[in-house]
Amino acid sequence: MFLDFAGRTFTYRQTKDRAVEMARGLRALGVRAGDRVVTQLRNSEDVIFAWFGANLLGAVWVPINTAYRGEFLRHQIVDAGAEVVICEAEYADALLNVALPSVRAILVRGAEAPCPDDRVHSLEAYRITEGDSLEHATTPSDLTCLLYTSGTTGPSKGCMISTNYLCNMGYLSNLAVPPLPNERTWTCSPMFHLSALGGIAATLLNQGSISIAEQFSVSKFWSEIERSGATTALLISPTFHWLADAEDTPEMLRCFGQLRTVIGSVGPEMEHVWRSRFGVQYMNRCAYGQTEGVWLTLTPADATDVPPNSVGRICEDFDVRIVDDNDVQLPDGQRGEIVFRPKRPNIMFAGYWNRPEDTIKVWRNMWMHTGDIGYIENGYLFFVDRKKDYLRSRGENISSFEIERTYQQHPSISAAAVYSVAEGVEEGEIKVSVVLCEGATLSCEELCTWSIENLPYFAVPRYFEIRDELIRTPTGKIQKYLLRAEGVTETTWDRVAQGINVRRT
Repeated sequence: MFLDFAGRTFTYRQTKDRAVEMARGLRALGVRAGDRVVTQLRNSEDVIFAWFGANLLGAVWVPINTAYRGEFLRHQIVDAGAEVVICEAEYADALLNVALPSVRAILVRGAEAPCPDDRVHSLEAYRITEGDSLEHATTPSDLTCLLYTSGTTGPSKGCMISTNYLCNMGYLSNLAVPPLPNERTWTCSPMFHLSALGGIAATLLNQGSISIAEQFSVSKFWSEIERSGATTALLISPTFHWLADAEDTPEMLRCFGQLRTVIGSVGPEMEHVWRSRFGVQYMNRCAYGQTEGVWLTLTPADATDVPPNSVGRICEDFDVRIVDDNDVQLPDGQRGEIVFRPKRPNIMFAGYWNRPEDTIKVWRNMWMHTGDIGYIENGYLFFVDRKKDYLRSRGENISSFEIERTYQQHPSISAAAVYSVAEGVEEGEIKVSVVLCEGATLSCEELCTWSIENLPYFAVPRYFEIRDELIRTPTGKIQKYLLRAEGVTETTWDRVAQGINVRRT
């Protein structure tokens, strides 16, 4: 077996056959080598079939976050220049509500075409079971997908990911935790996240199997682990705490020691909890990378000499340095920007899609500039802080730029600033401060309701504030560091305090 989706299993041969069926359907729609195929799908077997099917044609797969709508959605599809989109039935209306001039076909999964738009078709009609086998000779440099960044300093950019990039990512993951025979991995990571794709690559390389859940559930986690027989789990940071805080269940007790390895970012205290309470042997928590290149650090899961607070030992596949603002290398222990470059071809991103000027900005003096601050000691990398203006909420990296652009579409808002304020939690909480148009009236509660309707669930701020003006420089730029320093003030409206919680729909 290769794939398991809630008990729907597929062997390696069956997976290839389904991918070929999908490829024939895409070809019937005119998809050719180099074209981009967008998917906006929940975790399911069809995500894999669409990905592999597009690549069988030499086309490039573009997975998009299922929570995206409006400008978030439009920007990535238009930027990719995609002509075909595959989506869940309930997402079709959101696609049709934005201008997508390049899109000529929308394949809807799970239902018949929901509207008379002649671009919309049922996905089932394009699973073509008869025809040639579509063997495609892939080279290491061929693009397998575009993965869009979170757009923390501007519009999100498509990272060009090659076949060899993902293969190397899987290889390094297996190097850190050598797989057992018949290893089975469990993950709920969305298939538009790099971590999930790395899990697929690692599984393919070790000829194992992977069980993929549609979404995470505390109440169902241990029953899923028991049902699937998983020996490795790939999780995001918040889930470690949610499971540790949950009460014992019969399924949890029966699964003690079943999970040999858990991969994710946790601190030493949480690692101890998982080892002692759940019987986990290896916690692969020391790693550093970004969509542009992974893994820059690699630490064997059974290592016992890892310095506290480090993000792991620098991987032999990459040169990693710390430099000052003039790109001069700094000595061990001194803080500066983390830069890197590959020692082998096609193991990092191939640049930003259709944005050579942005690629040049980060690829200076033959080094990739991460925008992160850190230092190196005895071959170990230590992460200090991010230079980029970014947000993180519920395990998602979020573009403040794109959220602000959404707020600026509100007819009553003349200016908006979105930023994170610390509230004693690892990721902080999102706050939005807005200035209203002259003569406009709008309450924070009304703005909250509008936000829920127009933003992905994980991007809805907790805190809202209506101000007379935003703090700006003499040249008119918003000084977010001063807004962050203000934090939660007496005039800040707290969504949670008002009993309004936002969940995935």
